[in-house]
Amino acid sequence: MKLAGQHIFVTGGADGIGAAIALDAAQAGAKVSFCDINEEKGKAYEAELKAQGHQAFFHIGNVGSMASMQSVFEGVTKVFGDVNGVINNAGRNAHYDPVEMTEAQWEDFMNVDFRSIWVTAKLFLPAMRKAKKGAIVNISSIHARMSFPNYFPYAAAKSGIIGLTRNLALDEGKHNIRVNAVLPGFTLTPLLDDHFAKNPSERASALAVQPMGRMAQPSEIAKVVTFLLSDDASFVNGADWIVDGGLSGRFAQ
Repeated sequence: MKLAGQHIFVTGGADGIGAAIALDAAQAGAKVSFCDINEEKGKAYEAELKAQGHQAFFHIGNVGSMASMQSVFEGVTKVFGDVNGVINNAGRNAHYDPVEMTEAQWEDFMNVDFRSIWVTAKLFLPAMRKAKKGAIVNISSIHARMSFPNYFPYAAAKSGIIGLTRNLALDEGKHNIRVNAVLPGFTLTPLLDDHFAKNPSERASALAVQPMGRMAQPSEIAKVVTFLLSDDASFVNGADWIVDGGLSGRFAQ
């Protein structure tokens, strides 16, 4: 029960990696709150966690909106008190031509995939500073290190997360607040399944290059995140953890 008594908050926690993180943190003894833009899925997952005996609370929220996240912040802290650990997981894919992409599309995407991390820091850091302890884990992607054509501006946002993580770690370390990033590789989430459904030929080619012969389960990413939230990782700060089964270690073929 390495997170016993702690309040852990997850963005995008209704399914995929976020849901796996919420479950793993709850199994480690934490009170878990989470937000998601999908209210139906969020409420259903809250009920599922509670049915398993966990302390869980869902609040609908759009991470791309400061006003929405202010409401989330007030809601989750009212129920479970100050947050001890934040996981910035919410995000979406983006496939744009840099010339054809509009300013509105750029703003909408970056607000969700990048700006949202600053928003949660602004809201949740004051209590962590007061407590002189806390942990933040930002979910980036191996797209921060390597990418595909036509992923503009997804790789830009995921790369930015690493820089933001590094500076938050430097700035907040004096408050005993640790900030780290996790870079998943191919992970079998609804987001990836949807992508493969739209691009069926890519599933076989993606699987063929996996050094371990398979893709990750969301629970495997979650266990790394839970470790980084815990005191077991008490001197891990400003790091970016690649969790891709070795994919980024190979040459293209």
